[in-house]
Formats: sequence, C-alpha cells, structure tokens
Amino acid sequence: MHKTGLLFYNRVMTSENKSILLIITGGIAAYKSLELIRLLRKDGAQIRSILTAGGAQFVTPLSVSALCEHPAYTDLWSLKDESEMGHIRLVREADLIVVAPASADFMAKMAHGLADDLASTCLLAADKPILIAPAMNHRMWAHPATQNNVATLRARGVQVIGPDAGAMACGEYGPGRMSEPEVIFNHIHSFFFNTDQLHGLKALVTAGPTFEPIDPVRFIGNRSSGKQGIAIAQALHDSGADVTLVLGPADEPVPAHLRVIKVHTAQEMLAACESALPADIAICAAAVSDWRPAEFQEHKMKKRSDQSPPAIALSENPDILKTLSHHKNRPRLVVGFAAETHNLLDHARQKLKTKGCDWIVANNVSENVFGADENHAFLITSQTTLEWPRAPKAQIARRLVQQITEFFHDRLESHKAAE
Repeated sequence: MHKTGLLFYNRVMTSENKSILLIITGGIAAYKSLELIRLLRKDGAQIRSILTAGGAQFVTPLSVSALCEHPAYTDLWSLKDESEMGHIRLVREADLIVVAPASADFMAKMAHGLADDLASTCLLAADKPILIAPAMNHRMWAHPATQNNVATLRARGVQVIGPDAGAMACGEYGPGRMSEPEVIFNHIHSFFFNTDQLHGLKALVTAGPTFEPIDPVRFIGNRSSGKQGIAIAQALHDSGADVTLVLGPADEPVPAHLRVIKVHTAQEMLAACESALPADIAICAAAVSDWRPAEFQEHKMKKRSDQSPPAIALSENPDILKTLSHHKNRPRLVVGFAAETHNLLDHARQKLKTKGCDWIVANNVSENVFGADENHAFLITSQTTLEWPRAPKAQIARRLVQQITEFFHDRLESHKAAE
C-alpha cells in the first residue's frame, strides 16, 4: 500500500538461507556462543558448527548440535564426518565463517597457518569471509604477540569484533571480554545486508534514560535500557548513514564504531542533539524524564525520624522531540517513540499531532519491554499504522530503517521526476 510517499510492507531483511560455519574455541566465553546460535537460527540462518577440543571443555557438542539442528563437528579424523561432511565441504557450503570465541592460541594458529585440528584445517582451506570475536585475559590481549597476530589477520581481511572491556572470569578487569552475542549478531547481519542505501545522510539517535538529580545520591529517572535506540543506531550505520548516538546513562554495550555523546539529564541531551544538527534523520528513542527537581540539593538529604518525607518541587524538562520537530534546522524526517501502558494507539496518534514529528514508534511498556531483548511495536504516520509483531529489537530496528530507506528513496525518485 502506497501512502504519502512511503512504501509500507512487511518484508524485512533476515539471514534466511544464509549458511554460517561457527567455530567455537576454548574459553569461558564459549557459553555466549549458544545465545549467538539462538539469535542466528531465529533470524533464519543455517548453522554448521565446529567445536575445538578446548571449546568442548566449556560447552557440549550435544548443546551446540541441539541449537544448530545439525551435528557439532569435533574430529578431523572421524571417517564418518569426513565421508559425509568433510572439512572442505564445510568451508565450501558456508557463506561466512565466524570464530566466537577466538582464543589467543587459535588466533596464533590462524596467523601462522597451522592446521592440526578440524577447525584450523577448515580455516586454512577457506576462501570465504571470516569474522572473529576474540576472548581472553586482558594481559593476553595486550601482549605484543597477540597484537601482532591480530594485525596479521586484519591485513588478510579478517574482520575482528571486539573485544570489550569488563570483568574477567579470573576476577581481573580490562579489554578481553568477548563481545555480547547481540553485537556479534548485528555484525553478521551487517555483513549480509550492508547496502549503504543511506550513504551521505546524517542521522541523530537518542537512547537510554535521563537521570535528573535530586541530590548527589538520588535522582528521578526512567527504566529504559537503551537497547532499542542502540540497535537503531547500529542499523542506520549498517545502511551507510553517518550516525550520532546521544546516550543517557545506560549499561548496554555500544559498538565501538558508533559516534556516541554520553549525557545524564534531559537538558544535556537536548544540548547534545542541537550540537549534532543539521541532520537528515532524527530518531528520539530515549525515555526522557518529563520533570526534574526544581532545586538540586548540594548535600545528601538526610532521613530523620522526627520529620515527614520532604516535598520535592518539580520543573518541566525540555521537550526534545517537539523541539527538534520545530527546529530551524529541522531534520527531513523526525521519528518519536511513545512508551505507553494503556490506550497505546490513541495516545501515540495524539503524540504524533502534538509533537509535530513525522512518525511515531509506539510500544506498550507493560509487555516487559524495558531491558528485554524483544519488542512489539507499531509504526504510526498521519495516515497509516503498521504493526511489527514481537521480535528481537535488532530486527525491529532494521524494520524501521527499511521504512526510512523507502522514505528517502521515494523523495529522491519524486525529485528526479520533477526535474
């Protein structure tokens, strides 16, 4: 159905019929690979897997094969495997090879061309793109030998995802944690669907909550995790847009390649948004606090048994979505979010009118949306409502970006026709 320059339809890019060879090497992060398999299978990908001897110490072949719905291969010298699915065939039938986690030892094997087990033999015979997600102790990651090996692999065209900084299983802290499964999944999806259709366009995305301080200890805030907004920023980046992500105080990991401005309050978020203008696209996915304390107490407010709880006077925060919708440097497309608990569509349509934006993405937050990996949303315009059933937030993000792509494509075609 064609409405006001927009093509609305339910097609969405998935990994259906894409074949991935997943290699799981030794390390505690191997447990994350099970979640990666689940995400890829849910997206329609076909997964073949290889467990190294070290990987099999952390996850079992039965767990991996049950999730992949194919046998997990472990032994180079298994006559049955070699006759039915040899290492050459494993490589030839894959569209992409992913090593997650990639241990320091296995990356050294890759860099030096060793082939003493099924996984390393497959990679030496590979003529397909390779993505690796390193995972190891931060000192192992920082060692010159490891860094040289990584440089060698990058020079050969191997894509390296992460690692992230964080707490280690050994109790230490630093860079070396394997990237989260959703981040790796997004990279894999980008590999298949990086169309660059939004190349040359600037996008502004807000995500996460805002925290409005009462005193140095307490604040007023919202429950947003930032997952949906970060997923949208990633999807825009994958489509070639130049993205600025304005992120409130959220703990969700952010891909290192995204440009991020971190803020705490609504006033800081608005200032960051205006600094990112002009932009072609603005997507306000952040859960901005409507109010802030009228006065900030410089010292912690002490609880006293002889006093009633203090009254906190509130001031209205700036309306970021409305400000951007009426800004002198207004983006060509402004998209707001409506987080409601009841009368979802009615409230979202009213918000579309009062804010002056072009689209609203509405979701019912009583459906356990905050902090969840999935979302159930509606895309609402002045004339059309499109429902997106519950799906991973990364998929909801891609659906939104797909509609954005159609919007700018139609604008471009209309301009060409008028010339």
